[in-house]
Amino acid sequence: MYRSDCSPWRTKVPLSVVYRKSVKKDGTAPLLLYGYGSYGASMSPAFSAARLPLLDRGVIYVIAHIRGGGELGEEWREAGRMMNKMNTFSDFIASAEHLIAEKYTSKGRIVIQGGSAGGMLMGAVSNMRPDLFKAVIAQVPFVDVMNTMLDASLPLTTSEYIEWGNPNEKPAFDYMIRYSPYDNVKPQPYPAMLIKVSVNDSQVPYWEGTKLAAKLRAMKTDSNPLLLKVNFGAGHGGSSGRYDALRETAFNWAFALRQVGINK
Repeated sequence: MYRSDCSPWRTKVPLSVVYRKSVKKDGTAPLLLYGYGSYGASMSPAFSAARLPLLDRGVIYVIAHIRGGGELGEEWREAGRMMNKMNTFSDFIASAEHLIAEKYTSKGRIVIQGGSAGGMLMGAVSNMRPDLFKAVIAQVPFVDVMNTMLDASLPLTTSEYIEWGNPNEKPAFDYMIRYSPYDNVKPQPYPAMLIKVSVNDSQVPYWEGTKLAAKLRAMKTDSNPLLLKVNFGAGHGGSSGRYDALRETAFNWAFALRQVGINK
């Protein structure tokens, strides 16, 4: 699909899409849109048995290979980091708009999901275009960008300057605060949200998602559910045992399915 930049040029953003043959492209299907778009990491499409409960229930599953990832090489990564980071969010929003325009789904039928830096993506696009999404799953989300990146005593902060910028420099501060999820929460309706944090997370401290949940509860103007789920035994990757990990996935899917009206 294509999205418009501020320049006259247009950028083609790849989408990986999977669904049952019986699903009709008439805008009625629920859809789960996953994104990451940071650190040059490629979200390569692959078979996952854990997604079958969604596909069996008629959900379309989509990965948006947005800028900031590495799917199209180093230039793709550079176009979504530092002072180009806003491209990551606009690519994701445009992906959702394209899927609506092509009648894969419609507003009110889209659930979005991302973790860690992808959780920052979830927070940013929820602030920017809450009307597009029915529900959000944000796992161990990096959302308190300014406070974390201004605290050089945290073990990962200074090494992260090459990804986000150094907010001690005014141009970087002014740019980063435009998208920092926690700093951009405002009084408006938000989608239903599931925010998941881990107490033993050494990469994204549990208080980031917790602070976001508290601020959203104080400011959002809707009555949609906002769940904060705390894992007291896991780290950044969530539950590590085979069955515990499956229970985490089952919880995510139960939340997503309920929000789009699928109850069995």
